[in-house]
Amino acid sequence: MNIKNRLVVMSFLQFFVWGAWLITVGDYCFVTKHWTFEEFGIIFSTLGASSIFMPAITGIIADKWINAEKLYGVLHILGGIILCFVPQIDNPTSFCWVIFAAMICYMPTISLSNSIAYTILKNNNYDVVKVFPPIRVWGTIGFIAAMWITNLSGSKASAGMFYISSAAAIFLGIYSFLLPKCPPQKLISKDATLVQKLGLDAFKLFGTYKIALFFVFSMLLGAALQLTNMYGNSFLSDFEKIPQYADSFVVKYSTIIMSISQISETLFILAIPFFLKRFGIKQVMLISMFAWVLRFVFFAFGDPSGGLWMIIMSCIVYGMAFDFFNISGSLFIETTTDASMRSSAQGLFMMMSNGFGAFFGSYGSGWVIDKYFVAGGVKDWHNIWLSFAIYALIIAIAFAFLFKHKHNPKEVENISH
Repeated sequence: MNIKNRLVVMSFLQFFVWGAWLITVGDYCFVTKHWTFEEFGIIFSTLGASSIFMPAITGIIADKWINAEKLYGVLHILGGIILCFVPQIDNPTSFCWVIFAAMICYMPTISLSNSIAYTILKNNNYDVVKVFPPIRVWGTIGFIAAMWITNLSGSKASAGMFYISSAAAIFLGIYSFLLPKCPPQKLISKDATLVQKLGLDAFKLFGTYKIALFFVFSMLLGAALQLTNMYGNSFLSDFEKIPQYADSFVVKYSTIIMSISQISETLFILAIPFFLKRFGIKQVMLISMFAWVLRFVFFAFGDPSGGLWMIIMSCIVYGMAFDFFNISGSLFIETTTDASMRSSAQGLFMMMSNGFGAFFGSYGSGWVIDKYFVAGGVKDWHNIWLSFAIYALIIAIAFAFLFKHKHNPKEVENISH
């Protein structure tokens, strides 16, 4: 198997592990376990909490001491073992802690997988801008495959989805040891300072205005990134409570409808090289932010009959909203940081977007929804989604005015060198 195909397998399994349970864990908590929005918000915030420190720590370890592919494998095996215990728990507090342990292992593997792919491709003289997106698209295909398997196998919102995820994680962990070696990029010299020895020198990136501002917006947008993962499937499933929609396709196969979002991702990932070279990194990230506004607005006005097209359009624009920021942001870090700290820098990007951002977004949204948008057990989904849309619009406008970055076509070309 050639290098690209080996990375395709890694990417596919990386997101298959997540897709098996992420979209339907809300239904698992609300319907199967009967927990509240606030309890679910705390549970989902573990994704963010684990991303606050683990990606940065593992990035430092990969930069300084241990081969990235070996660290990646160990984390997946440990995470897979922990997921086996999740279905045995009925208490929301205990459930929260076990999910937190699983996420401590899983979340850093997202940024590690990017670093591994970039390193292997560059070592084999591939053009990263052209070659990486088609490889990354298989991660989205893996996410879709996991969603369909859990829905069609009857494992949706049940213990089975965690067992499917566990098996895939352990297999990927073992497989990763067969990948080409990705040794630490920077040896620790005898004259290194304590900060350098601990690998904390990457935090000096916060001293650069443009990168610091980018990290701040990564955090703010990260608060919006997980909202549809948290509530999208529950939103569609709730139409079951309205008699005219109770037997609709949207209700019965809500996970498959949500998978349109990931199908859309596959198309937009492939379009990223064109958009980056044509418009530049800032414009691509800005397009992503306005796409988030549309994602939430379409959900606010959609329904399973006359408004079905809005639900579908919301899923389609999700691909642009998610990919354009995450991948262009990852490439922005790749172009603006030194090779000796790129794994660490990718970890910091993950820390701000999927760490602090997701934590505050998950916990805060659960509290706000319970307090302002639930009355008599009925959720006001229309205004929930509109409030998210307003939040995303404010971020987009602020980013357009505050983040200064001129488009330079050579900058994108230099990523592969």
